[in-house]
Amino acid sequence: MIKWKRTLWILWTANFIAVAGVSLIIPFLPLYIEELGVHHPKDVNLWSGWIFAAQSLTAVIFQPIWGAMADKYGRKVMLLRAGIGMAIMTILMGFVSAPWQLLVLRLINGVFSGFISMSISLQASVTPDEHAGNALGTLQTGQMAGRLIGPLIGGILAEAFGFRDVFVLTGMILLMASVVVMIFVDKGTPVQTEKKEYSVGSGDWRTLTPLIPIFVATTVTQIGMMSIQPILSIYTKSLYHGVHLEFIAGLVVSITGVANLIGSPLLGRYGDRIGQRKILIFSLVMSGLTFIPQAVTHDITVLLIARFLLGLFVGGMLPSLNVLVKKLAPREAQARAFGFNSSAQFLGSLIGPLLGSTVSAVYDIRYVFYITMSILFANALMLLFNRKLEQTIATKSPLLTNSTKIK
Repeated sequence: MIKWKRTLWILWTANFIAVAGVSLIIPFLPLYIEELGVHHPKDVNLWSGWIFAAQSLTAVIFQPIWGAMADKYGRKVMLLRAGIGMAIMTILMGFVSAPWQLLVLRLINGVFSGFISMSISLQASVTPDEHAGNALGTLQTGQMAGRLIGPLIGGILAEAFGFRDVFVLTGMILLMASVVVMIFVDKGTPVQTEKKEYSVGSGDWRTLTPLIPIFVATTVTQIGMMSIQPILSIYTKSLYHGVHLEFIAGLVVSITGVANLIGSPLLGRYGDRIGQRKILIFSLVMSGLTFIPQAVTHDITVLLIARFLLGLFVGGMLPSLNVLVKKLAPREAQARAFGFNSSAQFLGSLIGPLLGSTVSAVYDIRYVFYITMSILFANALMLLFNRKLEQTIATKSPLLTNSTKIK
């Protein structure tokens, strides 16, 4: 098998294991907080919000740092650092006795995070440009499959074994994913540059400034996906009055992920043919349009169809963004660029739920759809007038010579 394809399927498996492991704890985290001695509903909500957000807060800060270190020491070692570090923190979460201890461990877990971004960076480094969209789109399906299956498995395991055992099991799963990478994935070809001082502390971030529109688009994409998440079950309840509310609410959430599995590789391949910027603009516009039927409908079927379409088009955004990072970042700073892009994604995951819950509380739940749609359209316009994103700047890096340019 071609090396990049072999790496792709190994990393797909590792990503599936890692994301499924992390997603295991999502369904019962508020219940675990109650088990730790918090019983008032408002206090449970407060602790749940902070504990959920804690990992994103520290990840936003540390993702670029780990990316810079990956450029210096290698992507594989940073991938293992993330997997092993997160595994240890997750196992320790099963032994806490107070919510503040869980909060601290989630903060530290965010420091170690970066398994997915390093997987993307490692895959991008071994994949030819003409296959990058297909490869990164396929890699994303591993994450989505893990995100879909993880909560279901977590709920079953929590009921069967208890919350604490699930944390320990999740940590062991993350260790397993790290072992898979350690044994079966090559570290890739190291990037050689003439300036050895180009390292974490060099402070020369100038070569990444052309990627700022990409980082903004990544944040906006996550906001679009996450803004409605905290209140989606409430919105579903307002539309559906049948006897299987829990099932329908779960279906409304999961159907977007199912569509992601279809849209990511499909639109990734089209991006390889016609250009990632065009696919990205198309996906942003179409994703925005799907929020109109979501906002105006009073029929649960319409909501399900619109959420499915949203998942399809969002699936086209993420691989396109990753391919643009690969093509536009200087080779000696590519992992650093993916670190920034991951940080932007965590930022969107932090802003989105806060935006959605605040707007729905102050105004009305339907306004969340319109505001998110406006943000997506504005970002599409920004990219439409930014034709520089079609150019590759890797060969323009001041730190590259003729012998080190990408061939």
